[in-house]
Amino acid sequence: MANRSAPPPDDQTSFIDDERGFFAEQLSKPKAIKKSPAPPKEEPGAHYHGHRDRLRAKYREHGDTALADYEMLELLLFRSIPQRDTKPIAKALLDRFGNLAGVFGASAALLQEVKGVGESVALDLKLVATVGQRILKSELRDKQVLSSWSSVIDYCHAAMAYESREQFRILFLDKRNVLIADEVQGHGTVDHTPVYPREVVRRALELSATAIILVHNHPSGDPTPSRADIDMTRTIIDTAKPLGITVHDHIIIGKDGHVSLKGLRLI
Repeated sequence: MANRSAPPPDDQTSFIDDERGFFAEQLSKPKAIKKSPAPPKEEPGAHYHGHRDRLRAKYREHGDTALADYEMLELLLFRSIPQRDTKPIAKALLDRFGNLAGVFGASAALLQEVKGVGESVALDLKLVATVGQRILKSELRDKQVLSSWSSVIDYCHAAMAYESREQFRILFLDKRNVLIADEVQGHGTVDHTPVYPREVVRRALELSATAIILVHNHPSGDPTPSRADIDMTRTIIDTAKPLGITVHDHIIIGKDGHVSLKGLRLI
């Protein structure tokens, strides 16, 4: 900083007054206040506010039959995505996964590959799927499973049809054919699940089950049984029969339907 030359002695008082005035002026100047960033602007032409009200009213007055699948998805997404137009996201989900069952059956990771779907949105969709599965499963509670066969198929389809890997599930029944337990015994690859007949029978004995229904899925979508499926089922039947455990059926679930090995007279 450059040195300021001292004033003559007779100007000393004037100099001091000037200096005091200079510093007082600096202190009295208000400091610049940093402005907080402006909140993000709402989407241009945020038409979706009125659209949401109209869609809710449509559902309230006419029920789900008045709504397309993408509109049903929109209604759900309203709660997860409050500040965006959800119609493009709903349509993108259906384009990617084919239908509502495909959307709710998709994994959270796959859902997040759709633009606009983050982790919280994906988890909300999976929560809805889980609630739906539990509702279907509750339809089997305290009922004879063999007399509620359509409910069995609906539940298994909802739980397994859109799994990306093979899943082997067993429904354990008591002597009245009422459901005791529903357990996933193993996961495999896209086209194979290791199944151990002794483990299947051991678990049935632990639960005091007198009958079981075997279920697994084909991620390819085609429920046609393979030679390995048939052979494995017959081995489990042969292992279980001497111990008083009946294998009622082996159901194979695919996106396009299901197959019963008993219905095909393969067991």
